[in-house]
Amino acid sequence: MFNSGNHWKDRFQASAVHFVLSLAVSLLAAALVFGLWYPYPYREISGGRELFSLIVMVDVVMGPLLTLAVFNRKKSAFQLRLDLAIIALLQMAALGYGLWTVFVARPVHLVFEYDRFRAVHAIEVEKSLLGKAPAHLRSLPIAGPKLLSLRDFKDGNEQGDLTMAALAGVQLAARPELWQDYAVAQTAVLAAGKPISQLRTRFAAQTGAIDAAIAQTGRAEAALKFVPLVGYKSFWTVLVDAQNAQPLAYLPIDSF
Repeated sequence: MFNSGNHWKDRFQASAVHFVLSLAVSLLAAALVFGLWYPYPYREISGGRELFSLIVMVDVVMGPLLTLAVFNRKKSAFQLRLDLAIIALLQMAALGYGLWTVFVARPVHLVFEYDRFRAVHAIEVEKSLLGKAPAHLRSLPIAGPKLLSLRDFKDGNEQGDLTMAALAGVQLAARPELWQDYAVAQTAVLAAGKPISQLRTRFAAQTGAIDAAIAQTGRAEAALKFVPLVGYKSFWTVLVDAQNAQPLAYLPIDSF
């Protein structure tokens, strides 16, 4: 005689096991995404957390629910294995596509763009132009963004052309022909930087966050400057060393 209670108990147990396995795979994927492609603060600045959360929600929910729907011990062992294998393949395909989407949108450079920092993402860089970059910058990193700056314009014509392209959506920081090592722009970064006292004056309500960021640097306030940062969908602030211009901490404050 068919026992409905045991039937649903088996289904829920199978779904629970599938959920645990899916969660374990998602944790491994999270280590890859946030440990390699989107290290802090880019999980926030570049939208990595939102993208990955969507992938995980679909993947972790889809597999267990499908298992709950199809699991039935009245099926033959072959049919049951086939159903579960198809679900696993669908789930892995969805996860693979999601991870690929996150990968192609990953941040590849943090560029000092004359008076600000800008996070540049792989999808924003025209691959056909990479050959115009300095030889050591012609491949896009996969282990977190590289710190770069932009060279001066060669002449007024180049400045006009690239500025118009930027207005059309191709940001200067995403132009490989302008890339140069960050150290070259040290003087320009320090000139663009402003004292932390101005940050405190403008954002008095954010004193706690500012203090925490300063403490994170291990420097005295007088040994720091701040420079605005343009992210994927938001504006942040970078605290840099007032001597060597190295970024030391990041604040979710729009300091433009």
